[in-house]
Amino acid sequence: MAYSARQKLFAELLGTALLLAIVIGSGVMAERLAGGNVAVALLANTLATVGGLYILIEVFGPISGAHFNPAVSLVMAFRGDLPRGLLPAYVVAQLLGAMLGAWLAHGMFDMTIIQTSSKLRTGHGQWLAEGVATFGLLLVILRAPVGRASAMVAAYIGAAYWFTASTSFANPAAVFGRMFSDSFAGIAPASAPAFVVAQLLGAAVAVWVHRVLSARAS
Repeated sequence: MAYSARQKLFAELLGTALLLAIVIGSGVMAERLAGGNVAVALLANTLATVGGLYILIEVFGPISGAHFNPAVSLVMAFRGDLPRGLLPAYVVAQLLGAMLGAWLAHGMFDMTIIQTSSKLRTGHGQWLAEGVATFGLLLVILRAPVGRASAMVAAYIGAAYWFTASTSFANPAAVFGRMFSDSFAGIAPASAPAFVVAQLLGAAVAVWVHRVLSARAS
């Protein structure tokens, strides 16, 4: 079935909103129930994100590609898998969806809807972690066997929550949305630009590595 540009953009907006609602909402719930145990809170947040991300990719993938991530859309446009004329609209839909998802999570937990995060996330380790997280995510997307990307992406993000110092945002839209949540999952606006730069660099390296791995032997 062919989908219109409007349907694709709505899928990206809605999917990104639901993803951020899952990430932020599960973080709020985990923090409230974990009794101060940060490891338990992170584990709960991870499990909810893995399950939610898998479902969202399965539901929206056939419509828009289920990018939910400007870095992914940029790479797909570069490769010709997304019409370049649609790239700006995809990014706008993802950013708007991310902000709406944060607000939705706040509403569900009777929190102040409009917030700004005060949680600083900075330092070379955090930036390297975001580069690594995004590199791995894009490499999985580019190299996943047909029909297995949903599970592989969800599993990788779940792992990256734990093996990266930044807990794996790996997504400029997630950074944008989480700026609007002063919660367990938030990121202060001052910390956001460096995260996005690291993510875009990680994505670029993933494209290069994919090309190297795909080159035919002479």
